[in-house]
Amino acid sequence: MTPDRRALLAGAAALAAAGPGRSQANDLALTGRFVQGGHALGRTWPRALVFVDGEALTAASADGAFVVGFDRDAPASIEIEVRADGRSARRTLTIAPGDFDITRVDGLPPATVTPSDPALLRRIAREVELKTEAFASRLDADHFRDGFVWPLEAFRVSSRWGAQRALNGTPARPHYGVDLAAPQGTVIRAPAAGRVVLAQPDLHFEGGLVLIDHGQGLITAYLHQSRIDVRAGQDVRPGDSLGRVGMSGRATGPHLCWRLKWRNRNMDPSLLVRT
Repeated sequence: MTPDRRALLAGAAALAAAGPGRSQANDLALTGRFVQGGHALGRTWPRALVFVDGEALTAASADGAFVVGFDRDAPASIEIEVRADGRSARRTLTIAPGDFDITRVDGLPPATVTPSDPALLRRIAREVELKTEAFASRLDADHFRDGFVWPLEAFRVSSRWGAQRALNGTPARPHYGVDLAAPQGTVIRAPAAGRVVLAQPDLHFEGGLVLIDHGQGLITAYLHQSRIDVRAGQDVRPGDSLGRVGMSGRATGPHLCWRLKWRNRNMDPSLLVRT
């Protein structure tokens, strides 16, 4: 590290507290949940470039709003810097470790855990391409800035976000969704405004799947739907119906698996719900 960089870091504002937090300056204000799986909501100069640990990842909206997501495995310290018209401001955030469960899910069809049929593998590969293209969406908007509401009016959290899973006894990747158990046919509603970037009724793993870009690549996902009420390219408002709870795809009972990504970083959508 160069002496100039050490001096800049030494003069940064005090590290933000874990969990709900706030780091303020005239040129860069950050609020949010500074924890693995959480986020920072920023306010700065309009259209400023936003750097995360030295990498330019996004740009502020015309109103100066932006979002940065923290992955499940985010490091203990993250530097956020904004630059515009020769000006810059930066903050360093302390990211608290997440509290993740260990869960087992048994009774799944083997083809949804360890698929081997060549035709099925080709289908899965095609579906991966569809999802990858949709997750690459970068809507020029900041619909995330006021937070989310829950997509179901009544539910039970049957699995918390980030759980390390074993499926039919086989170790699997962490579960990057919040499972909301609810009766079959329960209406799923948009938690914030955005644009539908994928609406597929029958994917192998996800079943009925809808993806919504809320701006700057912050994308929510709604899995296992029994019915889909929207189409790709459609703009939705908070509360609009997206579809119905089901148990399609890899599921053992009716529920909504609610997921959130920001530029390939997996996040906990419940942390963006307004309290």
